[in-house]
Amino acid sequence: MGRVTERRRVLRIRDGAVSTRPDTLVAEEPLEIRLNGRPLAITMRTPGDDFALAAGFLVSEGVLGRAEELANIVYCAGATAHGANTYNVVDVRLAPGVVVPDISLERNVYTTSSCGLCGKASLDAVRTTARGPIADTPQVRVDPALLAALPDRLRAGQRVFDRTGGLHAAGLFSEEGELLDLREDVGRHNAVDKLIGRALQSGELPLSRSILLVSGRASFELAQKAVMAGIPVLAAVSAPSSLAVDLATETGLTLVGFLRGGSMNVYAGEQRIVLRTATDSASVGGPFEAP
Repeated sequence: MGRVTERRRVLRIRDGAVSTRPDTLVAEEPLEIRLNGRPLAITMRTPGDDFALAAGFLVSEGVLGRAEELANIVYCAGATAHGANTYNVVDVRLAPGVVVPDISLERNVYTTSSCGLCGKASLDAVRTTARGPIADTPQVRVDPALLAALPDRLRAGQRVFDRTGGLHAAGLFSEEGELLDLREDVGRHNAVDKLIGRALQSGELPLSRSILLVSGRASFELAQKAVMAGIPVLAAVSAPSSLAVDLATETGLTLVGFLRGGSMNVYAGEQRIVLRTATDSASVGGPFEAP
């Protein structure tokens, strides 16, 4: 829609020299998500992939799990008092027979671009029941060297970040390390929802043979989204939260944090990580050793 970035005047100071110039900023606007015509949630997001964002959000909430459960998604005309369409309100219509859960009463439905569903009424309200266990049979096995290469591949695909420096990214990789999809947004949870929503729309859920990499930290909510989409491996370039580790341990999710260069911490699900012995590492020059 051409609203991913905006231009603003900025006063620039470099080594005492002062100048003015236009600067490119990432756009941030509210998106209201309605479910069968009823307001459900408001999130601050970067415009673009709004239908995928809404679909992915509903996967995370346990409302949707298969493409056939989604009838359609539309922008709401007359979103303002003057009847104009702001393209900031979407309505998700479920297929006939799909039960609409009463989730609006369980939590505050306002979300932010930085922390996702911070207004959840309680931890119990966040622990959405997944439709099934992570079904990577045979189990996905990932070499640490492959994981170490993913952040550079993610960064290389961030086109809007190059212009603004103000976006999070989420990348979906195959178990062989091929970049399957990449989405950017001011909120890392939105970027993940966009990935998952696109997969739902394409009939690709569950994503049981994939790796999810996120910029920044791995929160409880991101771990939840990975589990709900059936993703077996979640990696982040920064730290996970304690609740993210707890959820990963409970559900069998492989959770990797501080993925930087050749180093990383595996917090849960280490059975999917291919570890070499000290002898093997010395023979190939690798830094990873089995405990």
